[in-house]
Amino acid sequence: MQRYLFRRILSLLGTLLGVTILIFLLVHLIPGDPVQYLLGDYPTDEAIAALNAQLGLDKPWFVQYFSFLGRLLQGDLGTSYITGYTVWQEIVDRFPITFQLALYSVVLATVIGVIVGVVSAVKQNTWVDRVVVFFSLIGISAPGFWIALFLIWIFAYRFPIFPISGYDGFFSLVLPSVTLALGEAGMIARMTRSSMLDVIKQDYMRTAQAKGAPHQWVILKHGLQNAIIPVITLIGLEFGALLAGAVVTETIFSLQGLGSLAIEAIGKRDLPTIQGLVFFIAFLFALTNLIVDLLYSWFDPRIKYD
Repeated sequence: MQRYLFRRILSLLGTLLGVTILIFLLVHLIPGDPVQYLLGDYPTDEAIAALNAQLGLDKPWFVQYFSFLGRLLQGDLGTSYITGYTVWQEIVDRFPITFQLALYSVVLATVIGVIVGVVSAVKQNTWVDRVVVFFSLIGISAPGFWIALFLIWIFAYRFPIFPISGYDGFFSLVLPSVTLALGEAGMIARMTRSSMLDVIKQDYMRTAQAKGAPHQWVILKHGLQNAIIPVITLIGLEFGALLAGAVVTETIFSLQGLGSLAIEAIGKRDLPTIQGLVFFIAFLFALTNLIVDLLYSWFDPRIKYD
């Protein structure tokens, strides 16, 4: 395990180094000049030159990159051109909302998706299976903004139960979490169903039933435990993606999370915020994948990392 973890950490560091190069190159290819945005419509040449020198944008690109990399190694994600706050402080202020939204969405989607997927597999080719497949396809195919607007119409206008704008505690995240969870639940249900159908056909399932074990115990203990690995992979990927910020959902519900921060930074050509935020998101995604890999052996002791 220790050797495997060491190799994965080295791989993670190499991945993050590659991410820094891509971030820097892509950010500097974004149309628009941050200096022009900061100075307004009709800046003088002297003002442009002075601000470029102040921000370090007059230096060659490789000097700017190594300066960016050097700050990262010291834990410095940079300082926003617009607000004057450090990028780390901006992330700390916004991340709790995004984390809660991602966590609630994934938990809800996992509970719904796994239960529905198992029932669908056990009831294969029955009307229950067809209904599950139908609604799973709807959840996967329906645009997130459409689900959000539908939930707002039902639970905010027709029956004013939940708030629809801003963040004011748990109830402010109910509708956004359900919006994200419905699509994820559809994918998890499909994955769980497919994996369970493969497991149900195995000899050890028939052997366990032949020994007189209760049907529900066989399904949960022998079936789901052996079918859960690909589902865990999907859940980890979905959680990592949500930590990147659910841009559309956060925008619709006016949540000040990482997604909205990214949109604001891109719109204002705030290069340090874009670079620092994308690096932070890449780190979270890579860390999530590492944790998911380590969870495999917990769910299936047959998996060895040596």
